[in-house]
Amino acid sequence: MADVEVTYCIVNTQQRELLVRGLDAIARERASVPFATEVIVLDNASTDGSAGAARRHPTADVVIARDQRTGKADNDTALLRRSSGRYALLLNEDSELLPGATIALHEALEANPRAGAAGARLLSPSGRPQASAWSFPSPGTALAAALFIHRWTTVQSRGEQVRPVDWAQSAALMVRRQAAREIGWFDPQFFVYSDEVDFCKRLADNGWHTLYVPGGAAIHHEQLSTGDVPERRIIELSRNRDRYMRKHHSALSAALVRWLTAWTYAVRALVANVLPRHDPRRYWFHVGATLHPDRGEGLREAALDYNRGGPRL
Repeated sequence: MADVEVTYCIVNTQQRELLVRGLDAIARERASVPFATEVIVLDNASTDGSAGAARRHPTADVVIARDQRTGKADNDTALLRRSSGRYALLLNEDSELLPGATIALHEALEANPRAGAAGARLLSPSGRPQASAWSFPSPGTALAAALFIHRWTTVQSRGEQVRPVDWAQSAALMVRRQAAREIGWFDPQFFVYSDEVDFCKRLADNGWHTLYVPGGAAIHHEQLSTGDVPERRIIELSRNRDRYMRKHHSALSAALVRWLTAWTYAVRALVANVLPRHDPRRYWFHVGATLHPDRGEGLREAALDYNRGGPRL
């Protein structure tokens, strides 16, 4: 058997239908590429039959079924370690590759020997482009958000040419395994959210860079942002944004980002009072979680509770 060039790596948590849809898309991709590939699915202790559905799918070569729920960074590291390809295409279960995505991402990395990762263009189910690459978080990017100019100054997923970016979303991110191994994989301290930001920052700190590849596209169903228990997701988002700032910046910079981000959400909360289909309470919850990222229970605690036999989230 030829050496594996690309390993498709999928993490799934309780999303059987989306997982099968994503595997169908991978099957179409595998049939069109001129190199050897493999598919590994990591099921994150689902109870909806996801692991069985993956085992029955003809394109899944390996299924890792966890009996304890763990974080995205931990799961992506497990997949990277298990994969045998020179490149690993990290995918969420809610990511559906469009035709030609694998080739476009692979060609971009092959053409850029110091590129450690390449992010796909993400589209909503209706086909609308989603922001998928950004500048690294800093007081400057938080100020841009507070002034509501971040779409022009911070979002980097634009244009039709392959371009270097600071970081790209891991919903569909092809990684050079050599680079990932060199920097020590993903940091498990980031349970979910900011894990890929930290990963791309450490790539940059070690002389690698990240690409945005508009020619490689995927539909992103965004089940994480629209799923259950939004308060826990907000807490996890806030704590890991703060963890990133404290890891890569000064305590003062981390505090500035907290204050500026809280201000941004407070303005949105006030505006939400007069806009249809906007919930000011959710924005106010963001304000509190942003100012106090050390309080409350997030998705890490939800997973611990789940593992102890708590609610099946």
